[in-house]
Amino acid sequence: MSIFSGLEEIVNENCPLAAHTWYGLGGAADYFILPKTTEQLKAVVLRCRENQLPLHLLGFGSNLLIGDEGVRGAVIKLESEEFCGFEFRDNTLLAGAGANLNKLVLDSVRKGLSGLEALTGIPGSIGGAVRMNAGGSFGDIGSSIKSITVMDKEGNIFEKEKPELVFDYRWSNVTAPIILKATMELTQSDSEAMLKTVKEVWIYKKNSQPLNTKNAGCIFKNPRGMSAGALIDRAGLKGTQLGGAVVSEKHANFITTEKGCSSTDVKKLIELIQTKVKSILDVELETEIEIW
Repeated sequence: MSIFSGLEEIVNENCPLAAHTWYGLGGAADYFILPKTTEQLKAVVLRCRENQLPLHLLGFGSNLLIGDEGVRGAVIKLESEEFCGFEFRDNTLLAGAGANLNKLVLDSVRKGLSGLEALTGIPGSIGGAVRMNAGGSFGDIGSSIKSITVMDKEGNIFEKEKPELVFDYRWSNVTAPIILKATMELTQSDSEAMLKTVKEVWIYKKNSQPLNTKNAGCIFKNPRGMSAGALIDRAGLKGTQLGGAVVSEKHANFITTEKGCSSTDVKKLIELIQTKVKSILDVELETEIEIW
């Protein structure tokens, strides 16, 4: 009897994952699952627990590197309408984990609601953004989060609110495997002024990041008080290439890929950067990108 007997319509076995990531790299998942409802999601979570099957949540794949050998266990993607919807209630925004972060930023700005415009140009889903406290030099999502709804490994659903909910640089204290939705508290502001800010952020990113290449955003977290990109540049690594993986000349904290690149190439280049920066500048670089 199959582990996911009765759920065949939402389960794909030995499914290639490369197309689901911005890098377009990596192998297949043992099971790739697209639940349409919370009930189906709970059934999947329970089957994984009963069969001691590793469980991974895949958002937009914008900050993810999947190994060439693929992913053992189940990979779940929340892309149905039930998980991607959102609504505004006065100054509050309620959004499903699968909702598009960029769309929410623009919709909020157009409604004259401030709090998310600092996230302009950051690709990803709300769930992924909350888990890693997505942000940049202009701010992060954690400052707007009021509460989140999560599902634990037993399929129980519950809510976490601040101050129990804690956010820090590229980190949150969310331990539940699945984020279902988030509630954000925004403030009334001038829509035209915010649109100007959005445009300025876009121009800044366009001028400073390799946006027209295959990449997965910043590879490393910035060490406290320092810039990872500047450290990599100081170590003389801009333009360094291993296989099809290249340290961007435009922003050294980005690794871009060329035709024929493998996940192994990217992993080896990440390790080379960490080793060189440690030996030359005595700084440990911690990855921001998720590696499965």
